[in-house]
Amino acid sequence: MLNIAIFASGGGSNAEAIINHLKDHPYLSVRLIVSNRKSAGILDRAKKHGIETLLINREGFYETKDLTAKLNAYQIDLIVLAGFLWLIPEYLVQAFPNRVINIHPALLPKYGGKGMYGHHVHQAVFDNKEKESGPTVHYVNEHYDEGNIILQARCPLAPTDQPEDIARKVLSLEHQVYPVAVEMVGRFIQNGEI
Repeated sequence: MLNIAIFASGGGSNAEAIINHLKDHPYLSVRLIVSNRKSAGILDRAKKHGIETLLINREGFYETKDLTAKLNAYQIDLIVLAGFLWLIPEYLVQAFPNRVINIHPALLPKYGGKGMYGHHVHQAVFDNKEKESGPTVHYVNEHYDEGNIILQARCPLAPTDQPEDIARKVLSLEHQVYPVAVEMVGRFIQNGEI
């Protein structure tokens, strides 16, 4: 069995989509939810699904490498970022090479980088009068949104779409695409390709 740790800071709708998709999967299991906010909605979702949780703080995350040992204790094979806003430190990227993935709510390389998350992304897409948008699943490196792309999905945007409409369309696609991408990367690991 390959074990997944999902890192999330917010409500956890993407995390829950992944959990539901992988329920009864033959070789992939969400083993742990890691959050940097004790009030994050993802923690309630984890409890509902009987998944263990781990709360982290900024100091421990950036100034020590203790998290690697904790993840190893859970035998984690893949880290999935689902609305986790902190930059992943180099030690963690090196400990899990090509085994940390993220979803970004825009068609990278456009609208990525520091400060480009959530409504900031959708506002920028709106301001630039883009005709399409969609999520990008990518490997994580030491820089925001610069890792190799695994999968993208596109949706057309209407001229009347406001940032909130764009956000709704993209999130709907995220819930469809991210579980499939997680399963795809899990297959790569299972087959020894990464």
